[in-house]
Amino acid sequence: MTAKENNQKNSKPGILIYGYGNPGREDDGLGIAFVEAIRSWIEKNKLTNIELDSNYQLNIEDADMMAKKDIVLFVDATGEPIENFCITTVNPSDSRVEFTMHAVSPAFVLDLCQKIFGKNPKTYLLHIKGYQWDFKEELSPEGEKNLNKALDFIKPLLSNSDSFHSIKDDIAPCK
Repeated sequence: MTAKENNQKNSKPGILIYGYGNPGREDDGLGIAFVEAIRSWIEKNKLTNIELDSNYQLNIEDADMMAKKDIVLFVDATGEPIENFCITTVNPSDSRVEFTMHAVSPAFVLDLCQKIFGKNPKTYLLHIKGYQWDFKEELSPEGEKNLNKALDFIKPLLSNSDSFHSIKDDIAPCK
């Protein structure tokens, strides 16, 4: 085994955690709050293979950032009837029209990543249940509880990033 092969074998996969939403609309800011909350934990644990980003919405330019990673975890709020949070696998789709308030979907950005850069990172969407959507810059108490449950669930996966490669749709299914 060459030194390069040994280094690749022992290196952790590059992970991007990308939270999106509007923090000025109460629980719509759960994705961004997730990124802010996990930042210090990542730094404390010296998880240098993890990059964080957040924005009000996804953009087509985000495909470039995705292309440089092995695993991408998008984080967004949902009003869907789920318990606290759930994870879905994102599959590429060139359809921009989806039932979302955001300009483009994670599936569309992944599709661009594949078509433009020839890359296909394992991509997931962490949905965090929200309750309040008014113009206010704070999370609802229920939304904050769900945020903390999602953080507690994701941290062990980040500590052992190989766990992400074994994520199945049933690990925290959306029902």
